[in-house]
Amino acid sequence: MKRLAQVCIILCTILFTSLSTESRSALPNPVLYFMGAEHFTSNGANMIRYRFDIDNKDSYPTDMFAQAPNLPPCGNNTKASRTWLDFYDQSGKRLYGFCALGKPADLNGIWFALPEDVVPPSWIYIELNDRQANVKYKSNLADTTL
Repeated sequence: MKRLAQVCIILCTILFTSLSTESRSALPNPVLYFMGAEHFTSNGANMIRYRFDIDNKDSYPTDMFAQAPNLPPCGNNTKASRTWLDFYDQSGKRLYGFCALGKPADLNGIWFALPEDVVPPSWIYIELNDRQANVKYKSNLADTTL
């Protein structure tokens, strides 16, 4: 039953995002879904990594993820990609981001992590920020559990 609900959410999101992006862009908003969680240790802290994928990642052109040294750097990375990805909780609080994705296929390895004793937000979303075109693509809300 939960899988059916996820499929319904994805289908509704595809329909909604295709209607809402027609006027501003030929590209769809990302369709985000939860892949699973994994425990790991970082600097002696026990963490949980929440892994996600974008169902329609092949809809985005490779040049959206090209190195963009002409745009502002990402920290010390002066060759950050043109498009950055940020995770947000359902209230809009930024959780984590990626600024060096090299191609659309890299969208299958996105994640955010929290200490294992922190309850994750129930729902999250991502934004793809095409810094060169000055366009943001906001995903659906995705669950953080299977």
